[in-house]
Amino acid sequence: MKKIKVLFLTAFLAFASLAFLSYKQKLQSVGLSVGDVAPELAFPNPEGKIIKLSDYRGKIVLIDFWASWCRPCRMENPNLVKLYKNYNDVKFGKANGFEIFSVSLDQNKADWVNAIKADGLLWTGHVSDLKFWKSEAARIYNVNSIPMTYLIDEKGVIIARGLKGQALERALEGLRNNQR
Repeated sequence: MKKIKVLFLTAFLAFASLAFLSYKQKLQSVGLSVGDVAPELAFPNPEGKIIKLSDYRGKIVLIDFWASWCRPCRMENPNLVKLYKNYNDVKFGKANGFEIFSVSLDQNKADWVNAIKADGLLWTGHVSDLKFWKSEAARIYNVNSIPMTYLIDEKGVIIARGLKGQALERALEGLRNNQR
């Protein structure tokens, strides 16, 4: 009888542990909604080096889908430069700074690189597979218009989508003041 109780207790604890792990995993599922872990991205920068989104864990990151040929994207770039300069070294609670991970939907490398220089995009997280609308990154994030942004926290969790201009600045200011 004692062995049956021990077996029952062991089985119950094993089931409870599995249920908890399954629940915890659901809480941190990968997806595109606010609260989901942002899907990994790993693509070449202009020099051909693979840059991964996860390289920026520990920081607040703006994933910015754009292209050199996209006029609204180019019009937003001065705002991104200003925000990068203002928030790059800011401590956001547990996050150490702000980075931009720019994903270009260009198909011509020279146009992409020239736009980075012309717009003064001084951050280093520039990536592209140069596949235009067939970009793997755009497919992963279901991007069908640009500019498109995802703001993610230091753990890689999506905290906002589609922010630009003053809305993005207000979100960063709120994060700086620990308003999450």
